[in-house]
Amino acid sequence: MSFQQGLSGLNAASKNLETIGNNVANANTVGFKGSQAQFADVFASAITGGGGNQIGIGTKLANVSQQFTQGNVTASNNPLDIAINGDGFFRVTTNGAVSYSRNGQFQLDKNGYIVNANGARLSGYMANSAGQLSTGNAVDLRIDTAILPPNMTTEVNGTFNLDSGKTAIAAAVAFDPDDATTYHNATSVTVYDSQGDSHIVNAYFRKTASNNWEVYTADDAATPAAAPALLSTLVFNPDGTLDAATLGAMPLALTVTPDNGASPITIDVNFTGTTQYGAAFDVRTMDQDGYSSGALSGFNVGSDGVIIGRYTNGKSATLAQVVLASFTNPNGLQPMGNNMWAETSTSGVARVAAPGSGNKGVLQASAVEDSNVDLTAELVNMITAQRVYQANAQTIKTQDQVLQTLVNLR
Repeated sequence: MSFQQGLSGLNAASKNLETIGNNVANANTVGFKGSQAQFADVFASAITGGGGNQIGIGTKLANVSQQFTQGNVTASNNPLDIAINGDGFFRVTTNGAVSYSRNGQFQLDKNGYIVNANGARLSGYMANSAGQLSTGNAVDLRIDTAILPPNMTTEVNGTFNLDSGKTAIAAAVAFDPDDATTYHNATSVTVYDSQGDSHIVNAYFRKTASNNWEVYTADDAATPAAAPALLSTLVFNPDGTLDAATLGAMPLALTVTPDNGASPITIDVNFTGTTQYGAAFDVRTMDQDGYSSGALSGFNVGSDGVIIGRYTNGKSATLAQVVLASFTNPNGLQPMGNNMWAETSTSGVARVAAPGSGNKGVLQASAVEDSNVDLTAELVNMITAQRVYQANAQTIKTQDQVLQTLVNLR
């Protein structure tokens, strides 16, 4: 009697319905990967072999295989929502235990660590104070909200065009910053001392002879303001370019002494690229490398996983980098619930590296990866599984009727 085949079919159809039901239940679970029930036929073992006319005794559940296909990416308003586009898993730790996830819904905890809804901490590489990533072992990522310390100005680079058509001012006429007739052009640059306080340094350009320009500087760092000082004399070639001797003197040394207790500001001033052409005075570039202190105002995650912090002083700095883990056989991962998997001997050892390297996918910030469950396909599969269940029940019913006929024989 084939009751055994029918019972195994009922059990298999039930497991299939459970798998489909789990997929449907997680159709809106971020980072969820749908599963597929896989079955195998069963034959009675025989020492001498069953021969070609052996009839199977039913079916069994061989495996429930998760389908690690890409889910749709949906935008969100959380800058710490991160979607993986391609291969790889987030590496997260819970009290030191490592697990892996495709759910990129993260937030900051009270200690500044990047965590998921279950409190597991996201792993990656941290950056030092100079913004250099320590790409050794992956560690728990923590966003440092400390004040970005100020950086004292050490370099000023300026390029200008000085009007060759200007009339030279006689050497007997003393330079006076308050008298615009004693110089031709002026500009200014903001520099910063060791405490992050800003100071204005003015530069005055005065033509004293053909192809010769004097440069005076004055700053507001001291009270009363220090008298302007001659910084340099720029000598130009007949073609309007700076003379090589003047270029050899670059950079020029400028010292600003604040009266607020900060260290003196020693600045290298470089005017390389300045020209003297028959055109109006023009400030082409005026750059310096100092800045004041700043508080962290926000951050964003790049496609390569690098987290860039933005500060209130207009500066940005590398804070950390999110890493991804990949496996030779992701189907060998052990599901742990809460959208996480654990490494097993079947999956192989996790290969951890930066997003975009090797075969790893890239990241998209302010976005999440939706479940890869195709709801329409699952509903169709559910109908098929229901029919299979009914058919197996029918075989049991038929066998019951046959058995009843035998019992009633006289």
